[in-house]
Amino acid sequence: MGKPMAAQLLQAGHRVALWSNTAAKARELAATADGLFCETPGQVAAESEVVFYCVGDSAMSEFTAMSLLEGMKPGGVAVDCSTISPEISRKLHGAYRAKGVHFLDAPCTGSKPGAEGGTLTFMVGGDQGVFERVRPYFEPMGKLLYYCGGPGMGLQAKLTQNLILANVMQAFSEGMVLATKAGVRPELMLEILNNSAAKSGLISFKAPFVLRRDFQTNFATKWMHKDIGLALEAGKANDVPLPLTALTQQMFQAAIAEGHAEEDFCATIQVMERWGGVKVKGS
Repeated sequence: MGKPMAAQLLQAGHRVALWSNTAAKARELAATADGLFCETPGQVAAESEVVFYCVGDSAMSEFTAMSLLEGMKPGGVAVDCSTISPEISRKLHGAYRAKGVHFLDAPCTGSKPGAEGGTLTFMVGGDQGVFERVRPYFEPMGKLLYYCGGPGMGLQAKLTQNLILANVMQAFSEGMVLATKAGVRPELMLEILNNSAAKSGLISFKAPFVLRRDFQTNFATKWMHKDIGLALEAGKANDVPLPLTALTQQMFQAAIAEGHAEEDFCATIQVMERWGGVKVKGS
């Protein structure tokens, strides 16, 4: 996600300092798009007024944020586009505030195609005035920007979205395996879904990949599993039971155990297929 997001900023004419945990990615983009390669997050901070970063989990975010903080200029802004624990994000907000710099949680959705096309959706938490000040830097990367409230609120919105996506995917997997096993052609079942109250934007996008058995990664199973776990933690923190989500988490865990962690999360249908003894594939 980070590389194509940075590419959008470069294409828009911004001067961009680049760091990646996989240094080759940052070197390549610096060489091909006239960016500034940096060896550490601290070097990026020293070169920047606003820093965006997107990493895999809470621990990686905390490391990156604290590394950036060492070099941030007074009044600078760090924007975390990762999906992490709201509790840890609020901790980072506090650490930045204490040093006189700003922090926004701004998880994004749209997966790899959205990052490559500059059409991501951002859900933003933190100081609204800071967000409005840096809004122009969001715009090359995303078409929809939602201010959700104070620290951690962007993450609360993102976890809710991914909770619903994961549960919809599990429902699709169960229904399509059942229909296919009973003798309904998958293409016909999908057409019915797309022309009924059960229509889903997620399913309309993901189903063709399933039918042609293409599980290349747009958003990996392991990352969706991580986000479901964060949603369950948020449920516990807010005293909200999430029984369906708990079951969906176990189905995603089963998919990981069967070797689908790095595949797109629509690959989780393969667990139900194995249980049902049928494959949902196009003719």
